[in-house]
Amino acid sequence: MRKKVVVLLLGLISLVAAGSAQGSPNHLSGQESAYLKRAVFQPVDWYPWGTLAFQRARDLNRPILLDVGAVWCPWCSLMDRETYTNAAAADYINQHFVPVKVDFDAAPELVAQLQRAQAVLNLPAGLPLTSFVTPDGRLYFGAGYLPAKHRGDKQSFREAAGEALKRYTNRARSEEESYQLEVAK
Repeated sequence: MRKKVVVLLLGLISLVAAGSAQGSPNHLSGQESAYLKRAVFQPVDWYPWGTLAFQRARDLNRPILLDVGAVWCPWCSLMDRETYTNAAAADYINQHFVPVKVDFDAAPELVAQLQRAQAVLNLPAGLPLTSFVTPDGRLYFGAGYLPAKHRGDKQSFREAAGEALKRYTNRARSEEESYQLEVAK
């Protein structure tokens, strides 16, 4: 009997520990999209696209990190696993950006606008779509898939994010070399 109680207690402790390891839900809680639901317990403090995210970016004077992906996209899943579930990367993102996640399949008009903007700026426009946007809605830098670590001629996520921050601090350049998105304010 005592052995059964010990096993039961160990089982309960492991369930509680597993649940707390996932962390608290971010601002994607309650979203209907499968892609956004998958990210609810990531350590990145994701927001859905909307006025709340842009207001937060204005309040904090931070750029928006915009991730567009889909559940069927293997590169999106890889970036989620390598970068967005990594605690150190998530801390960096949460400290320097207002992160916004968009489902490619759920927002076709927004995605078309983002892809057009990245193409105009001569930036990659595939999936995942990683964009950096000013709090007033100007897309000023972006990429596609960004590996966790530098590979060959491919920038790592951290290198690209650092470049985005540097460009954001140079307001004249980010104003000149940007594309104004349609953003509800």
